[in-house]
Amino acid sequence: MPEDSEVRREVEHLRDELRKHEYLYYVLDQPEISDADYDRMMRELDRIERAHPSLIAPDSPTQRVGGKAREGFVKVAHAAPMMSLDNALTTEEFLEFDRRVRGLLGEEQPRYVAELKLDGLSMAAQYRAGHLVQAITRGDGVIGEDVTENARTIRSLPLSVASKFADFEVRGETVMNRAAFEALNASREQQGLSRFANPRNAAAGSLRLLEPSVTASRRLDFLPYYVLREGKPAFDTQWEALEWLKHHGFKVNPNRRLCDSADEVLDFCSKWEAKRGDLPYEIDGVVVKVDSIAQQEKLGATAKAPRWAIAVKYAARQAVSEVENITVQVGRTGALTPVAHLKPVSISGVTVSRATLHNEDEIERLGLKIGDFVVVERSGDVIPKVVRVQTQGSYRRDFHMPAACPVCNGKVVREPGESAWRCININCPARLKESILHFASRGVMNIDGMGEAVVDQLVDRGLVKSVADLYSLTLEQLESLDRMGKKSATNLLNNIESSKQNQLPRVITALGIRFVGDRTSKLLAEEFGSMDRIASSSETDLQKAGEVGPKVAQSIALFFSESENKKLIERLRAAGLKFEYPRVSKSTSAVPLAGKVFVITGTLPNLKREDAAAQIEALGGKVSSAVSRKTDYLVAGGDPGSKLEKARGLNVPVIDEEQLISLLKGEYNHK
Repeated sequence: MPEDSEVRREVEHLRDELRKHEYLYYVLDQPEISDADYDRMMRELDRIERAHPSLIAPDSPTQRVGGKAREGFVKVAHAAPMMSLDNALTTEEFLEFDRRVRGLLGEEQPRYVAELKLDGLSMAAQYRAGHLVQAITRGDGVIGEDVTENARTIRSLPLSVASKFADFEVRGETVMNRAAFEALNASREQQGLSRFANPRNAAAGSLRLLEPSVTASRRLDFLPYYVLREGKPAFDTQWEALEWLKHHGFKVNPNRRLCDSADEVLDFCSKWEAKRGDLPYEIDGVVVKVDSIAQQEKLGATAKAPRWAIAVKYAARQAVSEVENITVQVGRTGALTPVAHLKPVSISGVTVSRATLHNEDEIERLGLKIGDFVVVERSGDVIPKVVRVQTQGSYRRDFHMPAACPVCNGKVVREPGESAWRCININCPARLKESILHFASRGVMNIDGMGEAVVDQLVDRGLVKSVADLYSLTLEQLESLDRMGKKSATNLLNNIESSKQNQLPRVITALGIRFVGDRTSKLLAEEFGSMDRIASSSETDLQKAGEVGPKVAQSIALFFSESENKKLIERLRAAGLKFEYPRVSKSTSAVPLAGKVFVITGTLPNLKREDAAAQIEALGGKVSSAVSRKTDYLVAGGDPGSKLEKARGLNVPVIDEEQLISLLKGEYNHK
């Protein structure tokens, strides 16, 4: 039965009113109604939609929060790379950039667009048929994370856009303003939680929360600066793109200028450096772009950054404060970092109460003692650090690095030539998350589905206190995690079980021993044949393995001398991981594939490519990534690509998985 036309009209009226007031409040900062009136309209719209579910639309203001959360953050490729920018730290460096641009453009005269460089998290928002369908973090510039459900809670990011473009992408910066940042930290302190170091970290953490309703409470903003269509700029000039964004409901930063010369750019930079403390959000410089897209294309890019844009960075802001204490924090890699606890001081609008001292050598270089008054700066306007001692305190006292890890009381070491002390307990709570992520990563134990979001929950909920606890997880425990359905939990549990089949070199790599990667792990396994023999070997004996020198041998010996690591080894043994490895005999009769070079391409029906490679190498063969005249066999699976053509051109024998298995068993002879 069709919905009553009066109800439909009322729904559309409420939506239009709410969208208008969202724009006035969140984009223009010019509210016309009270929060109570806004809430009243929102509740009324929600009531009508609940009574008439067929009228609910994805872009309704009621639908910003409430989308079904995904099971973890999915990795997504960008339509075009989100490149980083080169920096100009001085006026001369910017003028050199200007000279290069003019030299490359010849007789063409560039115009520049100067925009404030916001200190936040880059994000790409994709629209299809005018509706927001996906939001992706910058990631490494090529691959980002899908944060759509969280991005939908950002009130300054339109859910729908009435435009001549049906499909387009908007790129910009997700930021948290100073007021929201201070309010969030005050709330966290009341709850006994640690403060966020700066608004950028707070924005990044908020966008990657597992619960969109919490993200919604953080008051994030999205300020765009690019419009793309099919991965390319949608307009002829950058200024035109900014104007289009402004007129289509996006919160474009009004503090920008179209400049005809380098002097105008520098004037803009100088003006906002003086006024940056008056802004409601953090900036650390000015981004300068050649306005013309045609000129941008002519200028091109290096492997890392475009030649048509540069970030003019401001000098770090400084203040003087007293060092009230020095403590040590343990990082995710086990490194111990001394931290100065300061009498709180405001630096460019952010209250700073802690600053990194980097390492023991830096404290000695500064001549710093507890009680001294020091100059503190926010390096790059982000991470506070101590620059120098301004005045020696009246009651100074020395600081000493701890003899044991302050988190787990495990052994700490400082290797020759290194500046940092490190905790070598792989299960130290401070480094446990990083240890698990490394253990489970592709090419190591290859536990698919054990991503950062899952690991965070497993550790934070106390379900995993050791890497070995992964092998004790139950289906019920995994199903209890946010964004983890029964199917995903079952798959993850199966992947954990399958990881027990990995050969010893993978297990050694998974332990995260410093300086011990894939190749060294394989050399150790081949030389000693078992985990026990490696663990019990002296530094001198360890160097018998190819390419293992004194530094690597010392690191291995230290790892196995730590009592907590010994306990971990025993638990992994009990879990059923492979601790033995067939030692390669010098006799070619004992290693039937000795000297044979294999290349594996395509998807094999049953074997994982990593497992196939391990079995080949266990029998003395070598696995290469490229086909050449030295290749003895190409193992071809589904969708083999160009390697198959090259192998045929070089008359390299091509075999399938079944023939490979026969070869491994000594039952296949190629004629």
